[in-house]
Amino acid sequence: MKFKRTERMGAIVKILSDNPNKVFTLSFFTQKFNAAKSTISEDILVVKNVFEKLNLGKVITIAGAAGGVKYIPKISDEDNENFLKELCEKINDPSRILPGGFLYLIDLIYNPEISFKIGKIFASYIDYSEADYVVTIETKGIPMALMAAKAMNLPLVIIRKDTKVSEGSSLNITYMSGSKKTVQTMTLPRKALKEGSKVILIDDFMRGGGTLKGMEDLMREFNAQVIGKGVLISTSTPEEKLVEDYIYLLDLKEVDEKKNTIKIEPNKNFIVT
Repeated sequence: MKFKRTERMGAIVKILSDNPNKVFTLSFFTQKFNAAKSTISEDILVVKNVFEKLNLGKVITIAGAAGGVKYIPKISDEDNENFLKELCEKINDPSRILPGGFLYLIDLIYNPEISFKIGKIFASYIDYSEADYVVTIETKGIPMALMAAKAMNLPLVIIRKDTKVSEGSSLNITYMSGSKKTVQTMTLPRKALKEGSKVILIDDFMRGGGTLKGMEDLMREFNAQVIGKGVLISTSTPEEKLVEDYIYLLDLKEVDEKKNTIKIEPNKNFIVT
């Protein structure tokens, strides 16, 4: 079956965007569309130029026998800023305040459209070129970590707070929670992570950094190297955290139960206008 150029290009865009960071050979497309390599190369060049002009990400061509083409997700600085500002507006709703100064965020974090964009932002700003896994801890961080893993084309590993019999032998450590100031446990099945791996850590919320530090400590037990850390929300206080070299998207300045007010802003490093 022969395809028109517009049909081929539409299908190429769909295939690449649905499979970020996955290399497709030219032969894959020539067989799929019954077209010559030169024709497919021209189609890909047009797609590449359109993606660059509209800041939709990058289409990379790889030379050589094992080469091909892949799509790298990336959100433009302007779109990124607008999204984070809109997210802050949603969070700033006083009705989200819970007893103890906590915030209700489940509806946002578990919204596929929102978590998808958060994952793409992490993939845009964290260097994952040498990473083997994305790692998170249950439960609220799972959706955004899954979307980040999808954008990075990496498997997701989930640290649990208690051992599951169905997952076999596990390695457990205790850590000090940065928010509750209590000793807690995190556990990871020994089969979940290969020793010597390089990992990206993703979490939803950080106050003192105790949970993220615990995740780092657990990774060391697997002889795994943490090469990137991403957090959705970080509080302004305490200013000194237990971890370093992380990126965060939103800065929580204040939650005042008495005044019934919330003050949260995008990380100033993501503001370009």
